Amino acid sequence: MDVDSESGGGQRRPSIATIFNPRRSRGAPRPSVVVTDEDTPGPPLHLSNGAGGLTTRAAGHALPQGSAGVSGNSTTPLRSPSINMASPINHSNPDSASSAPQPQLSRCQKIKKAIFSTTTRKLLVGIVVTGCVTTSWVGATHIIKDMFQATVPILTKFPLTANLTNLTTSSGITVLPAPHPNLPDNPTRVPIQVFDAPFFLTWFCTAWTGLFFPLYLLCHSCLRRDKSSLRTTLKGIATNFRDRGVTFGKFLSRCCLFCLLWVAANYMYVCALRVLDCTDVMALYSSHVAFVYLLSWVILHDQFVGVRIVAVILCNTGIALLAYMDGIIRTETLGNVVLAAAAAAGSATYKVLFKKVVGEASFGQVSLFFTVIALVNTIMLSPVVAALYLFGYEVIIWEYLPWHHLLVAAALSLAANLLGNFGIAFTFEIFITLGLVFAVPVSAALDMEWYGVKFEGMKLAGIVMIVCGFFLVLFPGNWPEYITMLLRWGRRRKRNQPRQPPEPVDYRTGLISRSHLRSPSGLIR
Repeated sequence: MDVDSESGGGQRRPSIATIFNPRRSRGAPRPSVVVTDEDTPGPPLHLSNGAGGLTTRAAGHALPQGSAGVSGNSTTPLRSPSINMASPINHSNPDSASSAPQPQLSRCQKIKKAIFSTTTRKLLVGIVVTGCVTTSWVGATHIIKDMFQATVPILTKFPLTANLTNLTTSSGITVLPAPHPNLPDNPTRVPIQVFDAPFFLTWFCTAWTGLFFPLYLLCHSCLRRDKSSLRTTLKGIATNFRDRGVTFGKFLSRCCLFCLLWVAANYMYVCALRVLDCTDVMALYSSHVAFVYLLSWVILHDQFVGVRIVAVILCNTGIALLAYMDGIIRTETLGNVVLAAAAAAGSATYKVLFKKVVGEASFGQVSLFFTVIALVNTIMLSPVVAALYLFGYEVIIWEYLPWHHLLVAAALSLAANLLGNFGIAFTFEIFITLGLVFAVPVSAALDMEWYGVKFEGMKLAGIVMIVCGFFLVLFPGNWPEYITMLLRWGRRRKRNQPRQPPEPVDYRTGLISRSHLRSPSGLIR
């Protein structure tokens, strides 16, 4: 169909090509956009989208089509031109209206930017924090174990008919009774255990957590030397507790509850060290992450993740294997494994209840909470420590007590607690958690080197299963999405690979056979 053009005053009829591919007629007016700027004096910026190209007129100057800051399409007049707001045109200097593209960073600059980024700094600090948590926890545990094994040969007088088997402590060290004045002299050099007081050790290490709030105030005053900011921080801590409806009596009762949970969990952990190896106790305590997930699911209503249930099963299986690693006859090992597992459950209960009762707390509130717990421990449990010592349930020979071991163990325990609670301010939380599980292989190496411990059979299997369960608990809740992304990345990689050249065509049959059962000619091989 041809186009019937009018001559005179008639109208022009569009053709088929004009309907499906419309073009603006020559006589149609060109669309224009006038951009004005009230703040900048001078004539307006006129943008035209005509067939002759896109021009920009400002103060008598014209820019060619395709200049920076203005973009349009002359072949599609139905679309309005778009203005790039990221690179505006400078009205004060029309000659420099076409701004140059931003310079690309060199490879060295990109590497420098990646190294000094916040994420990289947190990763590096996280590695250091993981090493510090591992070192402090392993050091404190092994020093406590050495304190229980410390003996001193002393000349003692004891009855020859005394049953020494009944005077053996749980750690296998003989503690002789006091000499009777009516018995004949019979001096004998016998190794006597210097220290066998797990409750005193727990009480002493817990008292060191009272340094939390003083250390927080010291760091706050060093970083911010303004005294008014310190007063504002203290008022903010008190106001936050008051806004939540926490009175002084309620705060003190909660501190007493958490003090009992803290002391009970640590006491069972220390008691298990008297019989079990350090690696066994640390592996059993590492299973507390599984208990934390179960309690968080029930109490805090956290998201249900199936793979973490598998982690709980693995941890429980590992605990059962460690319980019977020395057979069923030796009930001493079974009882201490139960103590270590109960310590893990107590620690998980403490953490979940702290999250439930206290909630999201600032560093100042957490440090104040720990300091009050230490004060309650020092005041309320001191009579218990004295009673256990006076009635002979705990053995402490003050003349030979290794004070340096005791002080270093308390300091390392304090460092581990500080890093566990305040390390999240400098790095990601997963690095703090990894410090606990990395302590297990480090402790195993020390046990094999210093004490000649052999890891085999049910003992090795139980430790491995607990560690595997620990890593499974760390899986994120949306872990299937990460696996899907990994699979898609692999497919995309295969798609971007260069294609193989096409196989030659057999012009006799017209077949392009890619089958291994047929030849290129189509015949069966």
